[in-house]
Amino acid sequence: MENVFTYITHCNSSIYIYFFYLQSDEPKFPTVVPVVDFDPDRDAARIETAIKTKGVDEQTIIDILTKRTYFQRREIAFAYEKRAKKDMISALKAALSGSLETVILGLMKSTTQYDASEIRDSIKGLGTDEETLIEILCSRSNDELVDIKKVYKELFKKDLEKDVAGDTSGNFANTRLYEPSSIIDYEKIDSDARALYDAGVKIKGTDVPAWIAIMTQRSVPHLQKVFQRYKSYSPYDMQESIVKEVKGDLQKSFLVLVECFENKQLFFAKRLNEAMKGKGAKEKIVTRIIVSRCEVDLKKICSEYKANFGQSLQKTILEHTKGDYQKVLLGLCGAEE
Repeated sequence: MENVFTYITHCNSSIYIYFFYLQSDEPKFPTVVPVVDFDPDRDAARIETAIKTKGVDEQTIIDILTKRTYFQRREIAFAYEKRAKKDMISALKAALSGSLETVILGLMKSTTQYDASEIRDSIKGLGTDEETLIEILCSRSNDELVDIKKVYKELFKKDLEKDVAGDTSGNFANTRLYEPSSIIDYEKIDSDARALYDAGVKIKGTDVPAWIAIMTQRSVPHLQKVFQRYKSYSPYDMQESIVKEVKGDLQKSFLVLVECFENKQLFFAKRLNEAMKGKGAKEKIVTRIIVSRCEVDLKKICSEYKANFGQSLQKTILEHTKGDYQKVLLGLCGAEE
């Protein structure tokens, strides 16, 4: 079942829409999987010793926590508290610093908790980090989004929709949840492709509501067929048309949406490549993607990265990061294949 989670906002008479055409039951390609012969008491003891070591034994902490799933890390935390009479997350926070601390504390959250926290951080304070907001909300499946909304409420005692509406520019006028069929309507493929062309490239300006109607009320498999047919009417593909026809956050949202249901892992590979193009790395982006995808599809992201950019993600991390931050990222990515 595909679902659409749609935000529409009106700002200065223009329509901005944040919409999410999302699939459930997506296959997983994790780099972090449950370790065999798991012993939380042994891991807790090793982490306690690492924290107490003069100067802190960061490598042991990295070796353990990057090779355990969230549920295993949680068991280690329970064992640690029973053993040390202290909260392990607080102990790690006190022992670590900088980028390594950010990654390790991120790993102590479930993927859903991490996403909810990243959304919260993107909208609290002055201004809104639209880039983070769009990336997360436009790339998560509907099942993931439903869980994020629930966890957001539990963690922050607030409704996600209200917080997003209250913090982004303009007025969020409508929030809708569609549940279209996953069936491809072959009778509508041609007419939908023609309608997208007629409402965009063919005319001066863009009939945005017409685009929205098709984008939000058709299944992902159907839209994939529509976009293929669209090329027979337009000299531009769908992504090129979006760039020509709409601007700002609406454009970004459309592009992320289209990229994600064409190839979500390639989308993340491109984001990582862009974040590590110059000297150093845009750590916030790199950290967010690797931490949030390591138990989801980071293995396939690594494959897409190597296929599209000529070298492995691991090698790129080696070139653009250093120290314990580099080690923890490589631990999460796993060995090159």
